[in-house]
Amino acid sequence: MIKYTNNELDRLLNLSEFDLDYSNLEDSLKDLTKLAAKIAGTEISLINIVDSLTQWTISSHGIDLKQMEREDSVCQYTILDNVPFEINDLSLDDRFKEKFYVKDTLNLRYYFGIPLTTDKGHNIGALCVLDDFAKAINPEKIELLKIIADEIVNKLKAIKVIENLKNKIQENTETHKRVAHDIRGPIGGIISLAQVISMQGEENNLEEVLMFINLIQKSGNTLLELADEILSVEQFNKIKSDEFNLLMLKEKLETLYAPQVYNKCINFEININKEIAEVPFFKNKLLQIIGNLISNSIKFTPLNGTIKVDLNLAEEDNHKHLKIKVSDTGVGMNDAAIAEILDGTAVSTDGTSGEIGYGFGLALVKHLIASLKGTLNINSTLNEGTVFEISIPQK
Repeated sequence: MIKYTNNELDRLLNLSEFDLDYSNLEDSLKDLTKLAAKIAGTEISLINIVDSLTQWTISSHGIDLKQMEREDSVCQYTILDNVPFEINDLSLDDRFKEKFYVKDTLNLRYYFGIPLTTDKGHNIGALCVLDDFAKAINPEKIELLKIIADEIVNKLKAIKVIENLKNKIQENTETHKRVAHDIRGPIGGIISLAQVISMQGEENNLEEVLMFINLIQKSGNTLLELADEILSVEQFNKIKSDEFNLLMLKEKLETLYAPQVYNKCINFEININKEIAEVPFFKNKLLQIIGNLISNSIKFTPLNGTIKVDLNLAEEDNHKHLKIKVSDTGVGMNDAAIAEILDGTAVSTDGTSGEIGYGFGLALVKHLIASLKGTLNINSTLNEGTVFEISIPQK
């Protein structure tokens, strides 16, 4: 059973602003994770981000863990409040004693978690330390762990700022390189023509001078055209740090969600248009949008079901649109549930059958698509499956 915060949708929106790639943060945070374990005196420490349905471990020490279902996690309880959450013996707590990390080979007993609180007051995840025997942490160490938790949030903010700066620097650098390259030819031609006129001196006749001036004028016009092109058109097929192409997006989604579909024996298929697999497009919020759809489909698709993702770039109204289609053979939704999602009024409950549970994740998806000026269509039949179709315009 998932425990949602009182302001769950606002919390998810705040998390989406970080635009995190959950598979690419380990190196940036591993020192803080190791330090947390050392301070607490535990074998294991984790930095977990909690989205609508999944707990993502973005950095770990003492254990190789990448993700688990939110309803199985202890950190889902940590983010419900702004104070630390401690379980001295997980095996004695009815909420956790049957979980795999308590019963199986990990045999964990102790848990201590501190919420990762943003400037807006939302808990997007938790720093937690764990061990295989019951214990307690003294107040001094708790204060140190709180400092580390604050530093983790600051680090995530810094990563986002650095990425934005890198994008701007990269754009400026590429523009400068292109300017230098593209104007070299026309400027060289102007210099050469001027040298010819200068060397001939008084031997120049009016007809030749007019011809040279005409050529210089053409070279000048070429420079102006290049300047206009540089200012108005982005370079084609060059991937920047704020971009994906279809191939990269496919590989990223497989990395993030293959473990979940494998555990549930679901057939998972991602198809792309191979002819334009390397054409770039903006990756802003795409992992959050597609990821929430896939997570919902995984949760509500039975064993041995199928989830298919189709990705394409299509021309519409003289603009490129990123086309995303996520279809599943899950439990489906009725018309009323679809209308609530499209109206932005859907609310999740603790249930896990039928359309129940689609609310927060899809409310977030709807909001993010709208912020990108895209469109969302949903077609669903109860007990047969659901199809989500998204179109996002590209610059």
